[in-house]
Amino acid sequence: MLDNERFDLIQKNGFGIIQNKKWFSYGIDAVLLSHFAEIKDGDRIMDMGTGTGIIPLLLSLNHQVDKIYGIEKQDQVADMAHRSVKKNKLEDTIEIIKADVLELKNKFDAGSFDVIVSNPPYFKKGNALINNGSVKAQSRHETSGDLEDFIKTAALLLKNKGCFYMVHRPMRLVDIIYYCRKHNLEPKTLQYVYPHCDKPPNILLIKCVKNGNHELKHKENLYVYDNNRDYTPQIREIYRNLKIDVF
Repeated sequence: MLDNERFDLIQKNGFGIIQNKKWFSYGIDAVLLSHFAEIKDGDRIMDMGTGTGIIPLLLSLNHQVDKIYGIEKQDQVADMAHRSVKKNKLEDTIEIIKADVLELKNKFDAGSFDVIVSNPPYFKKGNALINNGSVKAQSRHETSGDLEDFIKTAALLLKNKGCFYMVHRPMRLVDIIYYCRKHNLEPKTLQYVYPHCDKPPNILLIKCVKNGNHELKHKENLYVYDNNRDYTPQIREIYRNLKIDVF
């Protein structure tokens, strides 16, 4: 463990993740995406923009997958994710690769993945003044690869009929649909997440299929908090389904 790091339990049996209290901790976005993604035994999976590696950890905890590659461009964050994988003794299943999304076409064969998941930076380049040297800023803002780069890369690396799952903000929905169709990733399922019943949605989950047929379905809306500011039964059930018993 390095300065400012802590080990946060996911399960009481010791399974957990290393995080840096000065940077960012994984949030409900990653939990929801891990639950939303439909994984089959033996799938070869990539998580683009893995951060501290929470999504590969949760997927490996809940599925018998062949291999999960976690892609992270920031050195310190990739190192932290790698150490979490090692601490949980998952080196045979999860591999953390330090790379930018723009480099992936040179590192992996086209059409070689069954599933790609992504929790990419939400904010467009130029949307706010940021310190590009900040770990937190680079995790939240597009700095090199933008939304289209994530989608285009996923389309290239997925097998025919492979699935792309992404969590993002509703304000980017038009861009998401446009870029997905442009790169032959057909939107198939959409789900909105509301922080509270009287607030607008602030998270969306989307599933796309490479060269899929044109048909978009909406899943039941999710509500995170009830009137007492506690997690709703919907959210508690998701945590239980993911075998998260410490949060």
